[in-house]
Amino acid sequence: MDVSGGSGQPRSGNDETAEHHAGPVAPAAGSAHPEPTASRTSGEPPADENAQDGPAHPSPAAGGPARQPEPRGDDTAGPSPAPEGERPAHPSPGVGGASRQPEPRGDGTAGPSPAPDGDRPTHPAPGTDGPPGDRARAGNGPGRPPQRPPEPGGGLLMGRPFGVPVYVAPSWFLVAALITWVFGGQLDRVLPELGAARYLVSLFFAVAFYASVLVHELAHTVAALRFKLPVRRIQLQFFGGVSEIEKEAETPGREFVLAFVGPLLSLVLAAVFYVALLPVEPGSVPGVLLAGLMISNLIVAVFNLLPGLPLDGGRMLRAVVWKITGKPMSGTIAAAWVGRALAVSVLIGLPLLTQSGALGSAAEDSIGMDTVMDALLAAILAAIIWTGAGNSLRMARLREHLPELRARTLTRRAVPVPADTPLSEALRRANASGARALVVVDGEGTPVSLVREAAIVGVPEHRRPWVPVSGLAQDLTEGMRVSAELSGEELLDALRATPATEYLVVEETGEIYGVLSAADVERAFVKAMARPS
Repeated sequence: MDVSGGSGQPRSGNDETAEHHAGPVAPAAGSAHPEPTASRTSGEPPADENAQDGPAHPSPAAGGPARQPEPRGDDTAGPSPAPEGERPAHPSPGVGGASRQPEPRGDGTAGPSPAPDGDRPTHPAPGTDGPPGDRARAGNGPGRPPQRPPEPGGGLLMGRPFGVPVYVAPSWFLVAALITWVFGGQLDRVLPELGAARYLVSLFFAVAFYASVLVHELAHTVAALRFKLPVRRIQLQFFGGVSEIEKEAETPGREFVLAFVGPLLSLVLAAVFYVALLPVEPGSVPGVLLAGLMISNLIVAVFNLLPGLPLDGGRMLRAVVWKITGKPMSGTIAAAWVGRALAVSVLIGLPLLTQSGALGSAAEDSIGMDTVMDALLAAILAAIIWTGAGNSLRMARLREHLPELRARTLTRRAVPVPADTPLSEALRRANASGARALVVVDGEGTPVSLVREAAIVGVPEHRRPWVPVSGLAQDLTEGMRVSAELSGEELLDALRATPATEYLVVEETGEIYGVLSAADVERAFVKAMARPS
């Protein structure tokens, strides 16, 4: 089923452009901790005034937003917090099995939000505060090796077929108990001699059925890996399974194949159980189990082939419309609205079919508690399909707006300062050049760390002349250096690979371009998603 994450509400940012910030750095709008005026105190040697202030911008971490100082006229600097974004995912669900394709996000983030226009970086005039050619360059400064993001959970880890973790969600145990109870009641009518042992047979059926669902999901996974699409995990849950595929297929043909292989494997399993049933006595325990597994896999295949998102058949319809129109978004819209119509049909049609006796039971027997259960089942299925169709539309819009997230336009101007520079002096230089971030450099101008905006807020005003910027900085790792040319999903993947609050943005030549903040990406993402497609 299509599952999407939500994102927090964006905070308002400062809409003034960097060129207009002639005064000192101040906290963003809404900051509760203003940064006191930077002042020089007698008895303390002034910091080097000749440090170059090349453009450097902090970059966002996929794990959470960062707060960067915004220039103001009061010598203060403070962070502008933004909620964590979630990464987008695009699932293609179905009862019994579905594949889920991700949303571009930090791991499971709704995505970053765009920075306001005023947050876009501009480069200070080179050479004003120091000798020409003294521009800082991005070298391989000291730091920790990039950290891998934590692997997603989702329940009880069962194994890693093809290197993909398989989880059983807690809701599976609920549905397994329900299947055991319902199937046990049917066995009591067919094989009354089993007695209480019928529930053991029913539990075996529940496990075997979900093993079939796992095969359905593994078909999606193998196809995705064949097309070089990363798969985050497989999760078995209440109404089947989900394969969380990290990216969309590049062509409509691959999208069609990726969706079709799941129902195809379910049909193959139904045929295998049918062949195995032929030599078995119908009234025996093996006969009942094989017949049940054959019918259940057939139902899973047929249901998933219904042409509406988020079912596999909906993804197949999307691929067909995409092929005809040449527009993936057109295919998503068509398949999503068919999915919503399908949800209404299930809500109304399933109880009517049960009442009419078309599903095998006499109409007069389909009353009372059975009628209520049928209506409840129809409502749950309809809600899942309707919600999945809506999520598919939202994820498609997210992907449509992803190219608007560009490192170059979201990066903040920054100034390089030596490690022993007092915080008050560093802020004065930033304010003088209209910068909103600080990069700590060594004697050769090589960046070694980024001053954390949140740390600046925690330093009282009267202590800033005595606090060196090195004590407020985070060492640069290789993963915290990102190219100014990155945009869209590539940018988000780079940030997710090394969670941090700020990143150093560099040109292809190695020169510092600025600092990218997670808060700016968060706001930019939310702002882009708020615009109509």
